[in-house]
Amino acid sequence: MDSSPSFNQPPVACNSSEKSAMLQQAAPPPAYQDSPAGYPPSFPSHPVPHGPYAQGPYPGQSVVAVQPAVFVTAAPLANPVPDYLGYSIFTMLCCCLPLGIAALIYSWSTRNANYSGQRELAERNSKTALTLNHAALALGLILIVLYIICQVVLFKNVNQYP
Repeated sequence: MDSSPSFNQPPVACNSSEKSAMLQQAAPPPAYQDSPAGYPPSFPSHPVPHGPYAQGPYPGQSVVAVQPAVFVTAAPLANPVPDYLGYSIFTMLCCCLPLGIAALIYSWSTRNANYSGQRELAERNSKTALTLNHAALALGLILIVLYIICQVVLFKNVNQYP
């Protein structure tokens, strides 16, 4: 024989006392209300004009009023925090590449925070970018001065001992 369930078998019989107990416990459905609690009455409440040029819903059709979606965006800051982007590009190209890249990233973060209206984040990123730019400029100047000193010393040594 087949072990799969058969759909042609009669349903299992239930005790009639169980059925009557379930029917007695069930509450009757609520009465029909024109406007249920929490819902406004249908719009419009005045009768729909009829005629060849009358506008309005078809007879028996309810009207659904839909409000347009409103998107709230943060406005850019009125007084934006300086982002030092030009200074960052200069220090990246002319002074110290690693510190200049880090300053450039913080400058971009400052610009994004200014655009999204996050003033505290913009101030923090601006201060970090400025600090990194100053450090890159100082390090670059120190390296340039040391390079010039080494070249002068080597040039003197070469001329002294031919």
